[in-house]
Order: sequence, then C-alpha cells, then structure tokens
Amino acid sequence: MSKQLRAGLIVLFIGCIIWFIPVPAGLTPQAWHLFAIFASTVAALILQPLPIGASAFIAITFSALSGTLKVDDAIAGYGNSTIWLIICAFLFARGFIKSGLGQRIAFVIINYIGKSSLTLGYAITLSDFIISPATPSSTARAGGIIYPIIQSLALALDSKPGPTARRFGAYIMQIEYHANAITCAMFMTAMAGNPLAAELAAKTIGIEVSWGSWALAAIVPGLISLLLMPYLLYKLFPPEIKEMPHAKEMAQKELRRLGNMSLSEKIVSVVFIGALILWATGSITNINATVVGMLAVCVMLLTKVLTWQDVLNEKGAWDTMFWMGSLIALATALAKTGFIAWLAAMAGGAIQGAGISWYLAFPLLIIAYVYSHYAFASVTAHISAMYAAFLAISVVVGTPPLLAALTFAAMSNLMIPLTHYGGGAAPILYGADYVSMSDWWRLGFIITTVNVMIWLVIGGAWWKFIGLW
Repeated sequence: MSKQLRAGLIVLFIGCIIWFIPVPAGLTPQAWHLFAIFASTVAALILQPLPIGASAFIAITFSALSGTLKVDDAIAGYGNSTIWLIICAFLFARGFIKSGLGQRIAFVIINYIGKSSLTLGYAITLSDFIISPATPSSTARAGGIIYPIIQSLALALDSKPGPTARRFGAYIMQIEYHANAITCAMFMTAMAGNPLAAELAAKTIGIEVSWGSWALAAIVPGLISLLLMPYLLYKLFPPEIKEMPHAKEMAQKELRRLGNMSLSEKIVSVVFIGALILWATGSITNINATVVGMLAVCVMLLTKVLTWQDVLNEKGAWDTMFWMGSLIALATALAKTGFIAWLAAMAGGAIQGAGISWYLAFPLLIIAYVYSHYAFASVTAHISAMYAAFLAISVVVGTPPLLAALTFAAMSNLMIPLTHYGGGAAPILYGADYVSMSDWWRLGFIITTVNVMIWLVIGGAWWKFIGLW
C-alpha cells in the first residue's frame, strides 16, 4: 500500500467516524457533519494524500454534494476579498523577482554592512525584512531571492555541506530561516496564511484585522526580534569565519553585473513604495487593501513589467486561491452553524470554572498553540485546525478580541522554526544540508522561545500603549 493511499484511507476514516458519531447536545446535525468534513480536510492537509488545493476542493465539493452546504455557500470563499489580496501579492512578488529588484536590494545592503559574519547576518535579515511586505510566499522570498545569494556567499568562502559547513554556510542558513519567520509575523502580506488568519478572526469573533493594525502591532516586537536574533545565533552557533573581507567585493561584482537600475526595477520600486503608503494609510484614505493590491498589479501590467502570461503562470497564486478559498468557505460555515461558539463556550467555561483569569489563561493558550506546531508540517494546516478555536476560547475567558486575534496570528509565524519541516522555506534551507537535524531543532526551540517571550512581554507592553488591551 502506497503512502498516499494509506494517508487517504486515514483521512476518510477520520471523516466517517466523526460523521456517524451521535450529534452532541447543543449542535445541529449540519454543524456536526460540517465539522466532520472540516476535520478530515485538516487531516488531509497534514497527511497530504493529495496536493492541499485538491484536498480542499474535494472537501467543498462533498459539502455541496452531501447537502451540508448550499453550492453558493460552498464556493463563496473564492470570491472573498482576502483571497484576491493574496493573489495580487503573489503577482507583486513576481514583479520583484522578474525585474531583479529583490536581488539588487539584497546586494546593496550586503555591500554597505556585510563586513563580517555578524554584520552579514544583519544584512540578510534586513534584506528579508525590506522585501517581505511584497512577497506573501515565504518560500519564494527565502528560496527564490535570498537562498541563491547566501549559497553563493557560502561557496565563495569554501563552506560546503560536510566538514566545512560550519565555516559560514550553516550559520547563514539559520539566519535566513529565522529572519524569514519573524518577517512573516510582521506584515499581513508577508506570508500566504496570514490573510486566512485575518479572515478567520472576522468570521469567528467579528474583529477586522487591517494591514495597518497588523503592522502597527508587530513593528516593535518584530524589530526587537530581528535585532536580537542574528547576535543570538552568532553566540549559540558561531561561524568559524568571523571577518568577511570578500563579501563587499562579491556584492559589488554582482551589482556591476546587474548594471544600472532598469526601467522595470524603477517601476516596481515606485509601485512598492506607493502600495506600502496606501496599505498603511487605509484607515485615512478608505481604500481597501485588496484594491491597493489590484492597483499595483494593474500598473505593472500597463507598464509591461508583468505580462498576462506571467499572471497565468503564477501557479502559487492560483493554488492558494483553491485551498484558501475552500478553507474560508468551510470556516465561515462552521462559525455560522454555531460550532465554534459551542466549542469555545465549553472550553472557556472549563477554564473559568477553574478560576483562571485571562491574564494567565491567554499565555497558557499561546504556549499550547505554539508548541503544538511540532505536530504540523504546514502552517496553513495549523491555522486551519487551531486558530479559530483558540481565538474563540481566548475571547470567552476575557482576552480583548483584537489583542487575541493579532497575537495568535503572529505566533502562527514565530513557531515555524521549531522543526526542519515547519514552514515552506524549510525544505530549501534545511535541504541545503549545512545544518544537522539536532542543531536545527535545538536552535529552533531556543530562538522560538525567545521570540515568544519578546512578543508576549515587550510586545504586550507595546500593545498596552497602543490600546489593544
């Protein structure tokens, strides 16, 4: 029996068992059957008997075929504005990569501050930070833009997988993996699952998380994490080469190869700055974040930075539309049937019955949410399975809703580095074979724990200052 067939049978078994269990008191048959479909879908995202887009599409097809959902409700997620924001952001990222602007930004930063292994770590971190708002695929950001640069640097220093890995390559691979996770947490458009979390917050507790509110809440703890992480890794996992006299030369060589900024790069630069301004001032201009993304794509099409064929070939965007649209439809329906409220009331009642205040219950829920990521090979699956439930429980026990929504959304990214399979960038950076699994897990646990403390303590103080609680 193949691995995929075994996984498919497990998914079907989970769905059938839940479907035929007697409906719990307080729920309708529709709510319980929808939960059975949702649970089996999440199992499919984890076990992956099929690509996640295919699994999600099959789930909503079955929900309509079985009469659990009306067909209009089953496909409603595909017309969701959040879906189209992330599609536009994928296309935005394509403009970054195609024009060469992403590489240019990275090499310019390396040229100015890449004088040692430590400062080069900060250069890579800063590069990821600058381009993160416009690259919703963390895999594309880490693998398509940053990885070729850091791999070239490692090879130039004669640091290869094996005996020479610790000269430099192992250190810089870890830098990018952790930097990528932190920047994912800082902007709604920096990771494909972030808009899903925002949409789940709206459907579950009625709280709208805007691009600006997310960025404002994340900027202080995020910058502190980015400032501390390279130094901490430098001490915990030091490279053998400390000084980097050739990094500047390499960056200058690559910049000479790139030549002067092309017209396409200039256009993408202007569009990028304009989009950031419009996203950040959405509460003033009343221009929807999705409309800003659509406008950015239109400008790049009109100026021929992107062709329509580029749009059609952006498989990541259309794959995301299928799985995210399906999950949003299922999650929305679950909330409407009262399942999430029922689950939150049960769990919240148990916590309140134990006499635990939200000041203690909320951090405990965060810790449980973060470290349960060891059981997940997909951030999307983790958000789909646990975000709405943990968010609802937190609100029931008294946590301010917007605080809970933003904190769980950030933690959905900060937990990525726990394992060598925790996020989309992992197969690329771990697969480079510079870092052993034991070092990867050890460093992942330490850095993730430090980041969680930073975001809960320093971030908590910042969130108090800006009025989230």
